[in-house]
Amino acid sequence: MVHVLSSRVLLRPTDPERSRAFYGDQLGLAVYREFGTGPDRGTVYFLGGGFLEVSGRAETAPSPSLRLWLQVEDMTAAHEELRGEGVQIVRRPVKEPWGLIEMWIADPDGTRIVLVEVPADHPIRYRPGI
Repeated sequence: MVHVLSSRVLLRPTDPERSRAFYGDQLGLAVYREFGTGPDRGTVYFLGGGFLEVSGRAETAPSPSLRLWLQVEDMTAAHEELRGEGVQIVRRPVKEPWGLIEMWIADPDGTRIVLVEVPADHPIRYRPGI
């Protein structure tokens, strides 16, 4: 069995500066570390319990099947803040039939990002025997 100590999602954007502006400035993700120099330098952001690395440069946008899932504490506040930052809102917040509140946004390369709020009464928050 593999013993995983850490993990991160790696994005190779078509325009690294534009993507760093999106993830760092518009989404406000905190920087974990940076490496290299110049326009193709790498930046690793904190992503809750994981990391998102934006580094290198791709000739084409990522596959449309790539998605990021980010849990937020307050969807209303997140929606207002991101809208104020000019982030592309693909779908406004909606309470899904499964009980989660979800909103979809897109990064500059079109990578879809779902923001999720887990309501206090949702079964995800319930842990039997605890």
